[in-house]
Amino acid sequence: MGRRTIARAVTIAGAGLHLGRPCALTFEPAAVGQGLRFRRSDLPGAPVIPAHVSVAVAAERRTQLGDGDQALHTVEHVLAAVAGLGIDDLTIAMDAAEPPIMDGSAEPFRVALLDAGIVDHGGEVTVLRLREPVRIVDGESTYVAMPAEGLALDVRIDFPHPLIGTQTGQWAVTPESFGDELSAARTFGLLSWVEELRGKGLIKGASTTNTIALDATGVVENTLRWPDEFVRHKAMDVVGDLALAGGRVAAHITATKPSHQGTVTLVRAMLAQAAGHSNRELPVDIEQIMRILPHRYPFLLVDRIVEMQEKTRIVGIKNVTINEPFFQGHFPGHPIMPGVLIVEAMAQVGGVLLMGTVDAPETKVVYFMSLDNVKFRRPVKPGDQLRIEVDIVQLRSTMCRIKGVAKVDDTVVCEADMAAVVRDR
Repeated sequence: MGRRTIARAVTIAGAGLHLGRPCALTFEPAAVGQGLRFRRSDLPGAPVIPAHVSVAVAAERRTQLGDGDQALHTVEHVLAAVAGLGIDDLTIAMDAAEPPIMDGSAEPFRVALLDAGIVDHGGEVTVLRLREPVRIVDGESTYVAMPAEGLALDVRIDFPHPLIGTQTGQWAVTPESFGDELSAARTFGLLSWVEELRGKGLIKGASTTNTIALDATGVVENTLRWPDEFVRHKAMDVVGDLALAGGRVAAHITATKPSHQGTVTLVRAMLAQAAGHSNRELPVDIEQIMRILPHRYPFLLVDRIVEMQEKTRIVGIKNVTINEPFFQGHFPGHPIMPGVLIVEAMAQVGGVLLMGTVDAPETKVVYFMSLDNVKFRRPVKPGDQLRIEVDIVQLRSTMCRIKGVAKVDDTVVCEADMAAVVRDR
């Protein structure tokens, strides 16, 4: 089987879920090898944005590509329909920043693509294959991806609602099974979330006709298509976010409490492993770290680098001992590592990775510009070993966005999203 596209253009229209604005979306045939691309027909010059993890930006409750005026929001259902049908080359033209939500599932997009006709137009299919397992923890989301011949999903979710609770499902994802089992599963939310999300400028286009809305006891003004429609929808979201790999994915993925950002992080890790490259010999010891970072005692807060994937991911170790000077005053008789220093340790680990992206790093310094979504999960005490995992979410010249997670014994103790810039010293 060769690469696939569609036979003719087809348009679908409606309002977006979060921005609430009308959008006409047109699927257009594409040349062999083009891949998946979006085009913003409403902007001057009709800029093109690739459907690729390299331009994915961390965003709440959606998958976002790019930022600023050219940003695309909530593209996961569109991409799920495309990937679920095994389409490799396609242009997705939109006259707004967010695709229509339709009924809250991928099914209207899948039906439109089938109406346009799926055609094999030759060329070699790009497939992301793993050489060994990949494990990712991103906040509450955990993923294990194993080498496989095709895409298989084991998904588990857990929501504090009597109609959801814990749900699990397993699917070998093919165009047929995706259409029968996942495509029509709709997005959902609790009414108790509405005020908070609308206060953040989200779900402006949500209604009971395009969202499974849940009050304290059940579904509001709607009926479920399956008793486990909730976990099916999360699996459908995973299929859509995996499309950002730039090709088809062959892996058996076990996803616990999957999220958009978590799946994006997984895609980055799988691509890095498949490429099989690292920019330094590991481990990087303290003497090497001191040649990379300008920090010195008592403010050098990373002891060793144990994993590094160029421009993608880094893992560092900080050994927390009773000899740390901050324990004298924080707190006497009850030593706790200050949370701001845990964040600083994450920033320093990220700085080691960023220094590998610039020339003459000994003449540079990393300045952190913003912190978002900082969460402290549990105290860090003397004797703990911090494992700090940092992933680059977006890299543009000397500026970047990163996501850091600090763990002790595989338990998340702190996480934060950060923006940084590399400057001359």
